[in-house]
Amino acid sequence: MPDLGLEVLWKGKNFIRLMEGLWTALRISLISALISILAGILLGVLAGRKRSVFRVILRGWLAVIHIMPQMVLLFLMYFGTSRAFGWNLSGEASAIIVFSLWGIAEMGDLVRGAVCSVPAIQRESAEALGLKPMQVYLMIILPQAVRRLIPQAINLITRMIKTTSLVTLIGVVEILKVAQQIIEANRRASPNAAFGVYLTIFVMYYLACRPLTLISKQLEKHWR
Repeated sequence: MPDLGLEVLWKGKNFIRLMEGLWTALRISLISALISILAGILLGVLAGRKRSVFRVILRGWLAVIHIMPQMVLLFLMYFGTSRAFGWNLSGEASAIIVFSLWGIAEMGDLVRGAVCSVPAIQRESAEALGLKPMQVYLMIILPQAVRRLIPQAINLITRMIKTTSLVTLIGVVEILKVAQQIIEANRRASPNAAFGVYLTIFVMYYLACRPLTLISKQLEKHWR
């Protein structure tokens, strides 16, 4: 039977440390996702209006986010702000800020697209019936936009969870950093530890993201 290096997981508190590292990654991504959803919905609704200055802001914001890799943004936030402005941000705080900025831009664009995808005739019909603009948004536009939005929002959260692996580059002790420490500490005693540890991380990320994927599929099937 091949040696997969799995025995290293049960030495001391290695497995518990991996779980703690996974929780750090999930905590960063879930806090960022919550901020992104709340602020992104507000920005997207404002940007969905015709001739709105927020639409121009959102487009510029998205252009920067799409061009600049998240790794560069993390370095700018963690290392650059401390030198330029004297801020003493922790690695976790820097990561939450960067992922929130990324998520707000993505979420705002998703909301804008969902709002604009509702046929204009429905808005006009609601206004002809005497509904006020706020009532049109709350009763006609948003319910339909949410149906289009939720599967895409869940996909964004899943991508955030996976992208948090980059935070190890700014010193955050999340699951990949813990894995590197375990592998280095057991390099001689368990030469194949890397395979077993990273295989375990793969399973952990799969189990963390799979429920979100299933929820997205169920919602798409329900609303189809």
